[in-house]
Amino acid sequence: MTGDRPELINDCVHCGFCLPTCPTYVLWGEEMDSPRGRIQLMLQESQGEPLTQTMAGHFDACLGCMACVAACPSGVRYDTLITETRAMVEQVRPPSGRALRAAVFALFPYHRRLRVAKAPLVGYRWLGTPLKRRLPAPLRTLVDLAPPLRRAVPLPPLVHALGPRRARVGMLTGCVQHAFFPSVNAATARVLAAEGCDVVIPPAQGCCGALSLHSGRRDEAARFAAAILDAFTGVDALVVNAAGCGSALKEIAELLPGDPRAAALAPKVRDLSEFLAELGPVAPRHPVPVTAAYHDACHLAHAQGVHAQPRALLRAVPGLDLREIPDPEICCGSAGIWNILNPGPAAELGDRKARDVLSTGASLLVTANPGCLMQIAAAVQRAGATIRLAHTAEVLDASIRGVRP
Repeated sequence: MTGDRPELINDCVHCGFCLPTCPTYVLWGEEMDSPRGRIQLMLQESQGEPLTQTMAGHFDACLGCMACVAACPSGVRYDTLITETRAMVEQVRPPSGRALRAAVFALFPYHRRLRVAKAPLVGYRWLGTPLKRRLPAPLRTLVDLAPPLRRAVPLPPLVHALGPRRARVGMLTGCVQHAFFPSVNAATARVLAAEGCDVVIPPAQGCCGALSLHSGRRDEAARFAAAILDAFTGVDALVVNAAGCGSALKEIAELLPGDPRAAALAPKVRDLSEFLAELGPVAPRHPVPVTAAYHDACHLAHAQGVHAQPRALLRAVPGLDLREIPDPEICCGSAGIWNILNPGPAAELGDRKARDVLSTGASLLVTANPGCLMQIAAAVQRAGATIRLAHTAEVLDASIRGVRP
């Protein structure tokens, strides 16, 4: 427990503004599964009440979407509180609960392992429904989420700017993004180069630590983050195209206190849309005649406060008709690994988001996080509907190159 934790807990005035933005409260209507209810449990624990498995269950049920942080008029740092509380929960978790998490964290932060696992996951889809139902629920969820196999897109360590160089940037390739959506990284590099950036892509870079940090595995997250510091030096900005990764890297100085390299890197971290908006466009845009809906990834809109920039970039694409999704603040249910650990409620949230997306009549869904892409694609498929999905980088790349996204 940190010394300022009780003070942060007492910042909550229990006003209830967080309630309609909280996915689990929207699903179940239970006070203890709302942000203010969880803060009340944190208060009880800080006053000496033992951390029980029931209390831990309410903390585990939190998606960490941070919609409550954006909605709170009192500025309660629920993000800090839930991260610290998750670390405490990990200390008391029974062995049965640790096994699944150990398996998940032996796979997801390692893009090479994910690439190896990708083909079997997609192959499981050919199993008949009765056989699929025999799979453990987390594995069945992984099978449903896994995107189609895509050809690997190798990227050089340095992509040179097209035209006069305006900046030298590092590019995080990520874990899930690298393994499941290599085309997004390729599009990101092309867009940055077209906008006058030398793009540094260290081949040895690994996980940034986001999944570990957001799951209470702070020491593990710190080890991953320290390796990121070794990979990116001498850049004007570190550009990230996955919302959860960007959110964690912006907090790297807090994760690695006392490390001057972390203090220097943190203010350089930018989401792709945020960086491009600051840089300003120089590459010509070609028409992309499509009706698109933009989905706010939680760790981009709520945790990083990046809301207007991706919309402005998309609206600047000639021919693109951008439509808003109802209830945009409600999480799609992906939330890192939450949908694997909580497949039932995650599917409910995904189905809700799919209905809202389809209600726009858009033919293309655009978002900025690989987990959201997989979660919504699976939900749209369950609904028996179809919609094309793309990352913001892919739409911008298509417009710059004059091709179909």
